[in-house]
Amino acid sequence: MRDLENPDMFVPPVTDAGLVPNLKFSFSDAHMQLNHGGWSREVTVRDLPIATTLAGVNMSLTPGGVRELHWHQQAEWSYMLLGRARITAVDQNGRNFIADVGPSDLWYFPPGIPHIQGLEEGCEFLLVFDDGSFSDLNTLS
Repeated sequence: MRDLENPDMFVPPVTDAGLVPNLKFSFSDAHMQLNHGGWSREVTVRDLPIATTLAGVNMSLTPGGVRELHWHQQAEWSYMLLGRARITAVDQNGRNFIADVGPSDLWYFPPGIPHIQGLEEGCEFLLVFDDGSFSDLNTLS
């Protein structure tokens, strides 16, 4: 089935001399981390060696699932795919930000800003971090 989705990988065009590295890796092929309240699967430089400055995480929260308060040494961008989530962040001066986001909405957390996500209906979103070696499994809390 994967070959049918990517015919140019299976039978490259005649112009492909094999000199350009693979520039895509499917989240469907990534290891899924199952957690109480949701799942995640990440693609890093380990899976896609060309991606030295970006890592991605596809994450889903079950209805009522909440990410614990955490922060990263990397910046975090996100794009909502399905459902709704409440994002909350706290800056170094104790000021907080709360917003509800839905499909096609974006958010950004600078490095070191504590944040949390979740809402009662459940959601799925994509996260992008500015370090190809980033792992969501090494989140600080």
